[in-house]
Amino acid sequence: MARRLLACEAVAGESSEQSDFAVSRVYAKLRRSLCALAGVAGFQALASRALTLAQSEDPSLSAVRVTADGSLQGLDELLRQIDPDEDQAGQADVILIAQLLGLLFIFIGKVITSRVVQDIWPDAVCEDRDSGGGEL
Repeated sequence: MARRLLACEAVAGESSEQSDFAVSRVYAKLRRSLCALAGVAGFQALASRALTLAQSEDPSLSAVRVTADGSLQGLDELLRQIDPDEDQAGQADVILIAQLLGLLFIFIGKVITSRVVQDIWPDAVCEDRDSGGGEL
């Protein structure tokens, strides 16, 4: 699902000529929605845990921080330094969003996570690998 959301934002970014990375747009949209649902402190705690888990998978994320308002500091700078021709290029963004979505599944459940994602990206239908198909 993380890859699908990043792909949706990459396409949207090409048409809107935004200069930030798709992961920044995905994260910002999730942040806005989830802050309304769980509050800023709740989202900040969730994002901090997701980042910690992501850093254990990709140590290059150690330069990234979650601020008090839940926004990310240092991610765009990190992604600008990654060579797009390297095998690892583009993995830090997927790992971070996947960890965030994984924690959402755990804490608010699949149904509410699906609704949050579909409210933000109505055209992003993701397959559920556990049930063999369908939405999310």
